[in-house]
Amino acid sequence: RCVEALYIYFRAERVEEPYVSITKKRQMPKDGHSEEIEKEVGQAEGKLRTHRSAFSRASVIQAFLGSAPQLTLQLYISVLQQEVTVARSIFMVLSLLSIVYGALRCNILAIKIKYDDYDIRVKPAAYLCIFMWRSFEIATRVTVLVLFGSVVRIWVFLIVLLNFLGFFFYPWVLFWLSKSPFPENIEKELSRVGTTIVLCLLTFLYAGINMFCWSAAQVELSDPDLISKSQNWYQMTVYYIVRLMENAFLLLMWYIYRTDFYLYVCAPMLFLQLLIGYCMGIFFMLVFYQFCHPCKKLFSSSITEALLSCFKILYFICQHHKSTLLKGKVAMKSENTDEARGSSKTIDSQNRSVHQSVSSNA
Repeated sequence: RCVEALYIYFRAERVEEPYVSITKKRQMPKDGHSEEIEKEVGQAEGKLRTHRSAFSRASVIQAFLGSAPQLTLQLYISVLQQEVTVARSIFMVLSLLSIVYGALRCNILAIKIKYDDYDIRVKPAAYLCIFMWRSFEIATRVTVLVLFGSVVRIWVFLIVLLNFLGFFFYPWVLFWLSKSPFPENIEKELSRVGTTIVLCLLTFLYAGINMFCWSAAQVELSDPDLISKSQNWYQMTVYYIVRLMENAFLLLMWYIYRTDFYLYVCAPMLFLQLLIGYCMGIFFMLVFYQFCHPCKKLFSSSITEALLSCFKILYFICQHHKSTLLKGKVAMKSENTDEARGSSKTIDSQNRSVHQSVSSNA
């Protein structure tokens, strides 16, 4: 495939193509208006686009099903041996760069699929924000899993299994709730069993991506393209809040159950650095979606508005919980005061009866 792509690239402008296709794309709206642009696409350029899309998908698969487990294993071995060799450090850096590149390509693919009708141009600032966002997110996630697994080796398999099964079955649950017909237009040559296997492999990759970072391409089995076209800010917000809480919990368990193996490590500082690193990844994500996203003009609402609304909902829930607690405390106090008054009245009545009986006897 690589040799074929290079051959097509070097012959693209030397041989005149007899057939061309016309594509129509819309520009990003400027001052509320967008123009439609027609462009001729030759066979060579169309084949190169197909190859580039295939390479992008292959890089995503290789990153999260190959490099991510490799990086986790190499870091775990380095922690157990208390030694990082030069060769192993090089392999870990290359694995991390491969995962970050795969996540970056996943972001770009998701943007192009969601906004296929528009002429999209990704600026260097957007690439830089995605690179920083994914680097902090993936590096801290892998480190947290390795630290937790080094002290609680059995429970880490349960955490990983629950995460993986949850993300694997999540698209299928949504598909079942939508009551949509089974997708038949993935490939004409595939049978129903083959289509099911392809969809299972797709959700398997989706679960593998979400194990380490947020998948920009959300799988939707009821859609013909199998990718959700809507920008669900609330789903992303819930993911990062839950993931941050999970990382904090795993680090807390590591801090509590750490052994003498970590005597020469400043555990509180490492705990704080990893949490700050994950928050830095979230910060670069917010910067990307707020300022550097190539299609931010098409958003009906920004991610900051979604975050504010989520925080408002959480604030109202907390206030409602506090008000119910205060009402319960007031009711308890009123009941206690009523009981105290009733008891005092009974005591007074008993004292009066005793006094009257004594006076009558006298």
